[in-house]
Amino acid sequence: MPGGSVARVLLDSPLPQLDQLFDYRVPERLREQASPGVRVRAPLRSGGRIANGWLVELVETSEFDGRLSDLDDVVSEVPLLTPEVWSLARAAADRAAGNASDVLRLAVPSRYVRVERAWKAAEPDPGDLPVAPDAVHGATSGRVEAGIAAGERMSLAADPRPVRLSTGVWVGGWALTMAQAAAHALAADRSSLLVVPDYRDQEQLEAALAATVDPRRVLRTDARQAGGARFRAFLEATGDASRIVIGNRSTVYAPASRLGLIALWDDGDALMNEPLSPGVHPRDAALIRQEQTGAALLALSYSRSLEIARLVEIGWMHEVGVAGQARPRVIPTEHQQTPEAGSARIPTAAWRQAQEAVRTGPVLVQVARPGNAPLLACDRCREPARCASCGGSLAIPRSGGAARCTLCGTVASGWSCPTCEGTRLRAVTIGASRTADELGRAFPNTRVVLSDGEKPVLRVGAEPALVVATRGAEPIADGGYRAVLLLDGERMLLRESLRVAEDCLRWWSNAAALVAPGAPVFLVGVGGALATALTTWRQADWASAELASRRALRFPPAVRVASVSALPPLVAAAIAAAERADGVDVLGPVPVDDGLERALVRFEYGSGARVAKELRSEMIRVATERRRPVAGRPVRRPPVLRVRFDDPEVP
Repeated sequence: MPGGSVARVLLDSPLPQLDQLFDYRVPERLREQASPGVRVRAPLRSGGRIANGWLVELVETSEFDGRLSDLDDVVSEVPLLTPEVWSLARAAADRAAGNASDVLRLAVPSRYVRVERAWKAAEPDPGDLPVAPDAVHGATSGRVEAGIAAGERMSLAADPRPVRLSTGVWVGGWALTMAQAAAHALAADRSSLLVVPDYRDQEQLEAALAATVDPRRVLRTDARQAGGARFRAFLEATGDASRIVIGNRSTVYAPASRLGLIALWDDGDALMNEPLSPGVHPRDAALIRQEQTGAALLALSYSRSLEIARLVEIGWMHEVGVAGQARPRVIPTEHQQTPEAGSARIPTAAWRQAQEAVRTGPVLVQVARPGNAPLLACDRCREPARCASCGGSLAIPRSGGAARCTLCGTVASGWSCPTCEGTRLRAVTIGASRTADELGRAFPNTRVVLSDGEKPVLRVGAEPALVVATRGAEPIADGGYRAVLLLDGERMLLRESLRVAEDCLRWWSNAAALVAPGAPVFLVGVGGALATALTTWRQADWASAELASRRALRFPPAVRVASVSALPPLVAAAIAAAERADGVDVLGPVPVDDGLERALVRFEYGSGARVAKELRSEMIRVATERRRPVAGRPVRRPPVLRVRFDDPEVP
């Protein structure tokens, strides 16, 4: 048999001690089917159990001196795990002290036998390769094209203007930029992976690609697809034809023939954070894959993430010049007065501009949250008002009346601020539904469109309308909005998070980029450096200043952080193990739920491999430590040591 008669198998298991390759003998009956990349079933010595796994490679001999167990079965008929994806999964897991099998669970979709057999029997027809575009939209002429050819890592500030495609569809300028960059790579018979935060962005990107390349060359892989369709797209990507694969965060692991480009849109979006273990951000996976393959990497955004700002600052990524100096006309209204009743807390100048703009086209009103109930804060110090019983937020019910807790329903009678002892409350956030109701009454002859997470609207036409949307759910308007009102900025900045300012600047920038050229964007209730960055459209300068502050305080992403959660003795042991690496310091530990403690381990990027190795060893020690049962006592669950690198939940 080509490659040898010993199969090296990665078992699909969350146990850290099983995150290694195990050798099995390939029996005669499986010699034809066994090949690197197929799914297999293999026996475990404990209890005679059978486990699923991946056949990673075939070798002639094993370093194990004992008798090898036989493979139980070969599950898939075609190799699904390519060597490139395996190398990426292994490296990404090692960087995050996680299991490679957990990464592969994200990378390879569930198998559908009928789809697999139909794909094997079909004759692939990927269509013709496109002609390279004359230029990539929004970038200095020839710069992105040269970077793709050289396998360069690039950061580009996207064109903040909606564009009309040859098909008549309007999309954000970033979508056309990404589509044309992928078309340039495809013209050279190279594949591309295009990663976006969610399906709204994906719809725009698909429209831009449909106007640029043969649709047969485009593959979509995301969780909104039916399982069979997603598996079929994955199989197509494993073929020899170069493709453009688009989707959300797991797309970075998709197989691709002759990979030439990895492009990320808005990598700072919270939807890019991977919630499943080991929690590798697609930006980090893309950087690893770029190094392994030599493909180009392109990061696009309106407001640069601090991680990308750091990479540009150290020279690991190169900033690409933009074509022209287009920017939205942003007007801060921090010191303007709010009219009396019926204005939905909109300052006078913005209110009047909205009245004029809505006569000619759509006007966007961005709010902080969905729903109807106004959230409250102290009128004196602006601290968010909390329930004295459970700590929940206080709000005014939709039906009116006294303020109540949004969690337990307790009436906030006799409330006083624990910070300044003030007793008066003020509304700081009114939900999208209530804002839409108020605007509907104020503009009785105007159509009001509500878009939020529950009722998303992807597009609106050029006809007059008031569009009330929560952050991130703003529809794209044909021709752009005639005015944009960014409300609740003060409330957005009250969120307790290290990234709150970065997130707010990104939310406002993304909404401002939907405006028609020359139309106004009103930023309500926000001043200072953030307002200056948005008004001058110099978000990169703000990111550099913020990164310098983080560096002085040793906060991420100036340094890396790993959160360690467990019982107190296990946390202490894990900290001791991590401190064997250079440049490590620890915050905490502090108590968390169920008697556990959590500590934050901070370290320089150069020490990351050593810290990950030490913490991984400690996880294996905890998982394999034998504990004898005590007579007369119930068997206790074994303790668990949880480690998360680059944890986005770190406050």
